[in-house]
Amino acid sequence: MVNLAILISGRGSNMIAILDGIKNKYILNVNKVLVISNKRESIGLHLAKDRYGINTELIMNDNLSNNEFDEKIVHILKSYDIKPRNGLVCLAGFMKILSPYIVNMYKNRIINIHPSLLPSFKGLHAQKQALDAGVKISGCTVHFVDNAVDTGPIILQECVPVFDTDTELVLSERILIEEHKIYKKAINLFTNDKLKIENNKVSLK
Repeated sequence: MVNLAILISGRGSNMIAILDGIKNKYILNVNKVLVISNKRESIGLHLAKDRYGINTELIMNDNLSNNEFDEKIVHILKSYDIKPRNGLVCLAGFMKILSPYIVNMYKNRIINIHPSLLPSFKGLHAQKQALDAGVKISGCTVHFVDNAVDTGPIILQECVPVFDTDTELVLSERILIEEHKIYKKAINLFTNDKLKIENNKVSLK
């Protein structure tokens, strides 16, 4: 059984997909869930507590250094028994880069969803980057988090078409539909111990 933490900053649409996946038993072998946000106004934080009855924590980073912020996250994770040996940390629209302190401690136990087909269009505004590049296919990627931005081992990817009439918002919404599907699938593979990492590549056991 895996103890799961979901880190968010905003509306938490991927968080909702994950929580629904657990509730509907699409995602199996999850023992407990915690939602952490670094934004007091995060809609997802209130939804997690009020709609799903999930434990939530708010960590404001206004007066904290990066290391102090991550140390606080680790302290909270461990207080809920979400530890490197039994935990999974899912970044779901978490608008802060984690430091090597927590990434190394939870090595291969932090995953992220990114709205492009990595390694293309890393970082912010990936959908706009795709439109500006004139690509005909974009998509989304679930990957393990390492100490660089959007470079960790890729777990799953899904393609979506890019149309000439697309705006950044329209493309983002089309990609988001697929994000919700593959994030749940990737988490379920992890919680069922189906993933193997060798030479920075992920394969199924």
